Amino acid sequence: MLKKVLIGLCATLLAHTAFADSLDKSKISYLGPIAPQNQYKPYETAQQKEIINNLLPQIAKDAKSLNIFGETLKWQPLSKVSRLTEPGLQAIKFSFSVDRFVQGDLKIQGIETASVFINNVAITANDKKYPLILATGDHKIMVITEQVSDWKKVTLDFEGKSEHDQITITTDKYHPLTAKQLYDAKVISGVALSPDSKQMILSSKAYNDKSANKSIRTAQLLDTKSNTVRYRWEDGKASNFIWSPDNKKLVYLSNGKLKQLDRKTLAITMLSDNLTSTSGFEFFDNDTLIFNWNKSAKKDKSLTKHYKGLEDRWSYARNSNQVHLLDLNSGLIRQVSSPKFNHNLEDHNAKRGTVLLSRNPINYAAPPHMITKLVEINLKDNNEKLIGEYRTFNNAQYHKNGFYITAGPAFMNGSGQNLPKNMLPNNYDSQLYKLSFNGKDVTALSKTFAPSIGRFEVLKNSDVVLSVTEKDTKQVYLFDESKNSFKKLKSKLDIVERFSLSKGKRPRLLYTGTTASKPQQVKLLNVYKNKTKTVSDSKFDFYQNSEIATLEEFNFVNKNNVEISGRVYIPHNLDKTKKHPALIYYYGGTSPVTRGFTGRYPFNLWAANGYVVYVLQPTGATGFGQEFSAKHVNAWGNYTADDIIQGTGEFLKAYPFVDANKLGNLGASYGGFMTMLLTTKTNIFSASISHAGISNITSYWGQGWWGYLYSGEASKGSFPWNNTKLYSQHSPVYNADKVTTPLLLIHGNEDTNVPPGESHNMYTALKILNKDVELVEYKNANHQIFARDKRFHWWDTIMAYFDKNLKDQPQWWDYLYPSK
Repeated sequence: MLKKVLIGLCATLLAHTAFADSLDKSKISYLGPIAPQNQYKPYETAQQKEIINNLLPQIAKDAKSLNIFGETLKWQPLSKVSRLTEPGLQAIKFSFSVDRFVQGDLKIQGIETASVFINNVAITANDKKYPLILATGDHKIMVITEQVSDWKKVTLDFEGKSEHDQITITTDKYHPLTAKQLYDAKVISGVALSPDSKQMILSSKAYNDKSANKSIRTAQLLDTKSNTVRYRWEDGKASNFIWSPDNKKLVYLSNGKLKQLDRKTLAITMLSDNLTSTSGFEFFDNDTLIFNWNKSAKKDKSLTKHYKGLEDRWSYARNSNQVHLLDLNSGLIRQVSSPKFNHNLEDHNAKRGTVLLSRNPINYAAPPHMITKLVEINLKDNNEKLIGEYRTFNNAQYHKNGFYITAGPAFMNGSGQNLPKNMLPNNYDSQLYKLSFNGKDVTALSKTFAPSIGRFEVLKNSDVVLSVTEKDTKQVYLFDESKNSFKKLKSKLDIVERFSLSKGKRPRLLYTGTTASKPQQVKLLNVYKNKTKTVSDSKFDFYQNSEIATLEEFNFVNKNNVEISGRVYIPHNLDKTKKHPALIYYYGGTSPVTRGFTGRYPFNLWAANGYVVYVLQPTGATGFGQEFSAKHVNAWGNYTADDIIQGTGEFLKAYPFVDANKLGNLGASYGGFMTMLLTTKTNIFSASISHAGISNITSYWGQGWWGYLYSGEASKGSFPWNNTKLYSQHSPVYNADKVTTPLLLIHGNEDTNVPPGESHNMYTALKILNKDVELVEYKNANHQIFARDKRFHWWDTIMAYFDKNLKDQPQWWDYLYPSK
């Protein structure tokens, strides 16, 4: 009995033991006295919080000194402070790292009044202990003190909750990437280059703890040669910047008001103060604007909704979108599109006096169960001319002898197809065509051009600048109309995100983008000379001392003798003599996983958390040629699953420091479907995550807002009644009994693309089968997780789940999702 009591007592004492470490004062920086002449300290005023928060950003900087009221103060080690007390304020700070999720308390003694911050966020004490919840990586503590009786008695200790909860103070100026860096750093979100290329608009957005989920938006007018700022919009409401053809005016929208800026005098004129819900403004000529105007349907207060068609599931289906002209001299607005249908503005031609529009009347007769009509409106007599009706169509613009069109390979009876006879084309693989004015004569221009074509702009000589998906990159090409050839422009980036084109005699391209390992840059390119200059580089502002993963290309040849592209992110300074966990990421749908520096799935951040990351491009994606993308049609996991399984095996052979027993896999949307499907086909993974995945192809087809349209390509010609095997046996929920891998299902509870029921199907099946499954639903979230607070929590959830299953570290997961 006594033995049992002693054992119980020891267990109780161990459970309440704090694992304390005294922090080395020589590695803690001290600054003071700060403003000793101040008569009142912040705590003696009504503005304490504001005063402290205003000082904090300067304290946080990695600078050796700080100038305050004309006096330069230098940071020094806390261990060298010998005075008992100091007038004014003082600051201390230190950085530390944790190699796993850590919980504990920072205990500060000897300081009577202070404000304490962790990573710029204020924390409050509980019995003189400041609680710290720390994700893997580096962190910074800052303390601004107001009352200290004796600096020699000041001590700082960290008390870990458990034995593994330890921190290491670091004085290294280089730090791993953080989630806040990747999400909060300012990015250029819009560019607009003047017709003469002499000025540009750079619109930006950023976030911080104070702004929370609301972005901080600004726009600047700059000279392209010197980067001198000529004008600045601070309110974040200015958008849709367009330049007048004569180079004299700049027109923009601001909170539903249309304004005009004189480039020479910077005087602003109000053009219209009542243009809410307008977009896409362009100059039709020097005195006329053309634009889209969307009017929301009246709210339906009836007890029922009588559906008018499949499109009626869309919340915006009953809205009206029409094209209008605005005369700048009189203010008169003219609608040019028929109110019987919604219309999209494709292009306009002032010399012809015409406008090119597209519309989508209801027509389910053939895949993808929609149709596009391209029409031309003659503005002189309002006559409408039908150019053509198409099952595949993306965009259209004028050229000197007709139109340029982008559409899938099946455009106009398969005029763009370059496939074996037994294959159906993937019409997400966009091609370029030339079409005559009568709409009858078509020329396929990109049949043998492997990249998939996106946005394009036509130059005055009918050459075309095109944004394309080329393998896992997004590049810019020039189509030379006279030579009928494509030329790659030297963007010097992996991903060109957005661009603006000046169309004069010497056209220039202003664009933003990244590489897989380098953050956003803004560049200016001479289109015909193919020369590039850098306008700005965010590395120097936000990533100067960041440790970035090493990137390696890793391709393999699959069992069908097709090369499958991939890349591997290796954590900074990884010890390759040890075994490490790895994450395998894929999409598997119609597009590749591109090489952006960051994004919703931040590979560089995963690497900073200690994971080797393998990203591969399975069969079926666009950007690799028509035959590669066509294998996506009626596959639903065929080819793709085999590529992922084989690729993972090849990856393990090539990287022996990866632990084959500690592999995680994840994907989203179609990639989430692939994750669920893989759990029914293989046990090579130790943990799997599906975000917004499809578990039942039939319910997705019938209930997802765009399910029937996507399936019109992915399941072309196949339906639940004529291809039961595809819709059932390829649906993961029908094979749930084969699952052996722990599976986390994540979904937004308001997902309209892939309804949350898809995750619930699989969760229900696996729960009944007593499998290891978790379901996390994000409230008020759709298909993607955008809001800043949700994004950070979502990223944490992913890392915590993999830490639990691949690193044997359940504490983070248990903190986020307590068992009770």
